[in-house]
Amino acid sequence: MSNELKLSKPLKRGDTEIDTATFREPDTGSLRGLEMFGVLRMDINTHRTLVPRISNIDANLFDLLSPKDLVAVQNMVVSFFME
Repeated sequence: MSNELKLSKPLKRGDTEIDTATFREPDTGSLRGLEMFGVLRMDINTHRTLVPRISNIDANLFDLLSPKDLVAVQNMVVSFFME
């Protein structure tokens, strides 16, 4: 499984344009303080906390994701919990 996701709408961080989100598999520390149910049901607030812990997308960039990219990012996160 690839841990990279091509964004349909690139994000801007200063002068840098981010067109690919890179993820790492979450460990227990990354999940601290979060409810697993919220992660698995793709709760936006839960993912807004988790995604910056495991990717190159910070919370401010997360807020700028297009709806299509938001769902793709959330699917990527949930895929770490599937066989």
